[in-house]
Amino acid sequence: MDNWLIGFGTLNSHIVGWGKYLPAKVITNAELAQSAGIDAAWVKERVGIEERHVVEPKQASADMATRAAHAALELADISPSQLDLIIVATNTPDYLFPATACMVQDALGADHAAAFDLAAGCSAFAYALVTADRFIRTGAYRYILVIGVETVSRILDWHDRNCAYFGDGAGAVVLAASEQPGGLLSFELSSDGSGGDLLILPGGGSRYPPSQEVLERGMQYGRMDGRGVFRYGLRSMTRMGQVALAKARLTIDDIDLFIPHQTNLQLIQQVAQKLHVPDAKVFVNMARYANISSAALPVSLCDAIEQGRIKPGDRLLITTFGGGLTSAGLVWQWSQPLPLKPMPFVKRFWHALRDAQAAFRSRLFRLEHRVDMLTPVEEEEQERK
Repeated sequence: MDNWLIGFGTLNSHIVGWGKYLPAKVITNAELAQSAGIDAAWVKERVGIEERHVVEPKQASADMATRAAHAALELADISPSQLDLIIVATNTPDYLFPATACMVQDALGADHAAAFDLAAGCSAFAYALVTADRFIRTGAYRYILVIGVETVSRILDWHDRNCAYFGDGAGAVVLAASEQPGGLLSFELSSDGSGGDLLILPGGGSRYPPSQEVLERGMQYGRMDGRGVFRYGLRSMTRMGQVALAKARLTIDDIDLFIPHQTNLQLIQQVAQKLHVPDAKVFVNMARYANISSAALPVSLCDAIEQGRIKPGDRLLITTFGGGLTSAGLVWQWSQPLPLKPMPFVKRFWHALRDAQAAFRSRLFRLEHRVDMLTPVEEEEQERK
């Protein structure tokens, strides 16, 4: 066991840093009414969405994930070299491989961190949070960076009405090990692959690899059965919330804030009613972002903190669902004091210096790999002899 474990108490994971990044470009319902023929007023009133952020042509998931990670690390006042693991929850990675998490690891200069991606539809961040918590509880790792990021705009048909429901963005949290009570109190994860075709990206994988036929049939775009997904979300988020509460031995009266997946206002309202959550305890922010899939929960955490709706000791009920089909519910007790003052200039300068060092290190390592490719290895020299 790692030598930093000096006590004998139960280890818990605590969120000690958080950050988000939303692209500067914003597309409103009015703009989509002209290009995709949506009913702008209906989308606002019934779905609860008014606008969404969309990446610029040269941006991708790793870029947004890195920006959100920088913000979380700076707030936690933790160096990237202290990270033991990076998990990126995403369904829209930069590439099938390498993992987006590895690209973030390189960009941050997190030279001691393992890294991998986790894909579980819109539930991916919750899955990743639980996974990170398990690593910490075993004593394997002390600091873990968990990121939710999506570039959904790249897999949308912007002439289809479903494009109104999605957006791009990233959110990140830093988890730290501590014997202090709190953190993840309970969780429940679930899946139902029989409904996988309700929300699917048909083309681009090994089933339908890139081809002219895939392009002609529009299989490079995501497809969604809105009615089927809505019904699954209603059932699954309600059940996940009930099970998570039961496992934590709590009732809804013990919950200070309910943070559901931000996908549809009517869906959230119906889930809240079934769980008997008062309106004042329901957090909603989809009007500004639309559904940003794996990024929705971490961005919601950041917004709730900014709005003063989370304070130390608060218990949060989180439920989500997504493609797969997958669903998750968890109860989290907040323990970290919220920052009351901006970070001093010296510390901000130090973080900026570390960022610059990471960029230089990345270029140096890339050069090293190129040089290494030109250097014969021992086995090659023996074969020549």
